[in-house]
Amino acid sequence: MEREKELTKVTLVGSAGNLVLLIFKFVAGIVGHSAAMLADAVHSLSDFITDIIVLVFVRVGAKPQDASHDYGHGKFETLATLFVALALVGAAIGIIVSGAVKFAGWLQGNTLEMPGVLALWAALLSIVVKELLFRYTAARGKALDSPAVVANAWHHRSDALSSVGAAIGIGGALLLGEKWAVLDPLASIVVGAMLVKVAWELLKGSTGELTDSSLPEEVEKEMEDIICSFPQVSEPHNLRTRRIGNRIAIEAHVRMDGDMPLHEAHDIVSAIEHGIKDRFGRNTLVTIHMEPRPSGNDKTINV
Repeated sequence: MEREKELTKVTLVGSAGNLVLLIFKFVAGIVGHSAAMLADAVHSLSDFITDIIVLVFVRVGAKPQDASHDYGHGKFETLATLFVALALVGAAIGIIVSGAVKFAGWLQGNTLEMPGVLALWAALLSIVVKELLFRYTAARGKALDSPAVVANAWHHRSDALSSVGAAIGIGGALLLGEKWAVLDPLASIVVGAMLVKVAWELLKGSTGELTDSSLPEEVEKEMEDIICSFPQVSEPHNLRTRRIGNRIAIEAHVRMDGDMPLHEAHDIVSAIEHGIKDRFGRNTLVTIHMEPRPSGNDKTINV
C-alpha cells in the first residue's frame, strides 16, 4: 500500500507539470507560429495521457494475488509501460509527418512563418522543467522498482530532448532570419526521430516481459552462484527466470544427497530461497526442485 501511494505521488507530480507545460506550449506554438513548439506540445499531451494510464495501472498492479491471479497483478505495470511506449510512437509519427509536410512545402517554394520569441521561451522552460521531472521520477521509479514509472521518467527525458531540438530550430530561425524559418519544421523532424528511438527501447523491454523473456545471463549466473554457495547442493540445472512487474521469479533444479533427512533438505532449500530473496528482493518468487544425487549404479529420473 505504501509503495502504491509513493508511485501515485510521483506520477501526480509529473502530470501536474505536464498539464501546465502542454497548455503553455500550445499557446506559445499558436501565438508564436512554431511547428516545432506545436509538435512539442503534442508530446507533452501524450505525456499527460500516459501519466493517467500509469496511475490507473499502478493501482491495479499493486493488488495482491487472488483467486484469478495466483502470481499477483504485477504485469499490469508492464502493460502500462507498453501503452506508454505506444503513445510515444504515435506522438513521434505525428511530429515527423507534420514537420515533413512543412519541409516539403518549403522545398516547393512556400513561405514559412517565422516562429515568435514566446515559442523560444516555452522551449527553454520545458527543457528545465522536464529534465527536473525526469531526474525525480527516474530516481523514485528505481527506488520503488517500478518499470512503468521508470518508463514514464524516460517520457519526461524525451520531452526535454524534444524541447532542446525545438529550441535549436526556433532559436536558429530567429537568429538567422526569415530565410532560415525552415529550421523550425526540421527541428520537429529531428525531435520525432529521437522519440522513435526511446519508444523502441521501451517496447523491447515491455514486450520481452509480457512474453516471459528470461532475465539477463549475468543475473542468472549470479543466481546459480548463490545456489552453489551451499556445499550440500550441486549441479543446478533447468534454471528458468522471468519478470512479473516489479518482481522476478526463478525456478531451478538441484541435486542433493538422496539419504539426507527430509527436514535437513528442506532447511537447506529454505536457506537458498532466503539468499536469493536477500539479493533480488523479498517479493522474489523462488521454486527449488530437489533431486537425489546419483551414487554408484543408482538411476535417477530427472523431472
